[in-house]
Amino acid sequence: MLKKELRLNYSILRENTAREALLNSSLSIANQLLKIPIWNATYYHIFLPIFDKKEIDTSFVLSILQGKDKHVVLPKVMNSSQLKHYLLTDNTKLLTSAWGVPEPEDGIEITANILDVVFVPLLAFDKKGNRVGYGKGFYDRFLKECKPDVLKVGLSLFEAESLISDSNSEDVRLDFCVTPEKIYSFKDS
Repeated sequence: MLKKELRLNYSILRENTAREALLNSSLSIANQLLKIPIWNATYYHIFLPIFDKKEIDTSFVLSILQGKDKHVVLPKVMNSSQLKHYLLTDNTKLLTSAWGVPEPEDGIEITANILDVVFVPLLAFDKKGNRVGYGKGFYDRFLKECKPDVLKVGLSLFEAESLISDSNSEDVRLDFCVTPEKIYSFKDS
């Protein structure tokens, strides 16, 4: 299926997801994450959800990271194509952007090349590790700035599509994708 069709289909599926189901699925995803070998790293990049778009509630994952005393890094959109990244500290003040994204106001800037694990938002993904986001390319550009061995972990409410037919060389593939029911690994594919 084409990215455009997937964006539309999965946006509708998300929109029709009940809040309680979203919360339960988010908790299941966090529990599934504990089963993959990503917990020996130091710097973890995580997105905070746009609740109006019924994105996965990453607060459960954030609790795991804080409980394991990891360095947590949050993104902030700086212009129409760039993300900056800030260390989450006790003093971090979050503001909601025009897009409804909770972002750090400012703080200790972290460069992408020191990140070990990136939790990647998405609308849909396929069995080869390709993903579909909102179509702005923020994460594809950002992931190309990361070190080659950064672990890219997608978080999805829904299971994999067979194939995203218009994926291309500019798209950055995931290493893992975690759903409420399953863990997909793409490291050897």
